[in-house]
This record gives sequence, structure tokens and C-alpha cells, in this order.
Amino acid sequence: MSRTVGILLFEDVEELDFAGPFEVFGMASKLSADLRVVTIAEGSDPVRAFNGLRVVPDHSFENAPALDILLVPGGMGTRKLVDNAAVIDWLRKTAADCEWVTSVCTGTLLLHEAGVAAGKRTTTHWAFVEALRERGDIEVLEEVRYVRDGNLVTAAGVSAGIDMSLWLLGQIEGIPRARQVQKMMQYDPAPPYPAEV
Repeated sequence: MSRTVGILLFEDVEELDFAGPFEVFGMASKLSADLRVVTIAEGSDPVRAFNGLRVVPDHSFENAPALDILLVPGGMGTRKLVDNAAVIDWLRKTAADCEWVTSVCTGTLLLHEAGVAAGKRTTTHWAFVEALRERGDIEVLEEVRYVRDGNLVTAAGVSAGIDMSLWLLGQIEGIPRARQVQKMMQYDPAPPYPAEV
């Protein structure tokens, strides 16, 4: 089954929130003609991420392909984007037709605003847990890397998006493929920070 993964981009998006999952699905797409990854933004102009990286989206909302998997990264830009009716409406409409809807970090805020994460078990970056809970109608779990509730999968901050993406790849293309991609990426998070070499 052919699948398209769409990753939302926006001003002040956290780089690794989208680049980590992009690496997982992008590497998997090199191994499988049945998977492709695209980036999508509200417009077609380059987007400046939080740490300064500039990225040209593949598509705007107007010409984006139908998606099977939607990934919404987080970052400081989500605080402004939560009030952007065009983005929230696009997320609501797009998510309704997706097999899987995912977020990393504060991307969960946008999915909640769009009604996609309302009433669901989720997670987000540790520093944003209470703020998300205060919005109501959402259960936010702490100290977990990612959470699945139905077809919604939310990941904690930054690097947790890689873990979530590998898990999801295992669901759609099988555990052996996910392990193959993990090995190709040389992603071995244990221990996460070897202070002494």
C-alpha cells in the first residue's frame, strides 16, 4: 500500500521536531517505493525554523497531496499558530482523512485546537505539560516518549519524535523495516548522553 507522509512546517518550528521524523520516513522511503515524504506549509515561501534553519516547503496548503500520515511538529511557533484559523482548519480537514495523525512536542497544542486531540490521551514537551492541561478536554501524560490513542500518536519533545516515528514505521511497514532504518541511522539512544568518552 502506497502512503504519503506530510510534515507541517511553519515559522519558528523546532528543527529536530520535523527533521528527526523526516530522517526516519525519508530513509524508509529509500527502501520502499510505497512511502514518500513531503513538507507542507501554509504558503510556498521559505520557512525559518527556531534556530535559524531555512526550509523551502514542497507544497502549500493549496497544492498539497492527499496524506495518509500527518505529522505536526512543535516549537515556539505553535504559540502564534494556535490562533491561525487557516492552519487550524487545514489540520482539522486533513486529519479527518488520515490513517495516522501524529505530533511532536507542542504540535499537540495545534492538534488539540483543531479538535483532533480533544478528549484523547497525549503527551508533549515536559515544559508544556501544564499549559496544555489547562486548555481542558485533554489528558496529558508525563515522562513518556510517545502515546498512542486510536490513530493519534503524540510524542514528547524534540528527539522523542524519532522514537515515535520508528514505532509508527514498524506499524505500517513492519518491525524488521523499522529496525533496519534505526540501524541505518545509527540511532542508539542508550545511554542518551555519555558524559565521559
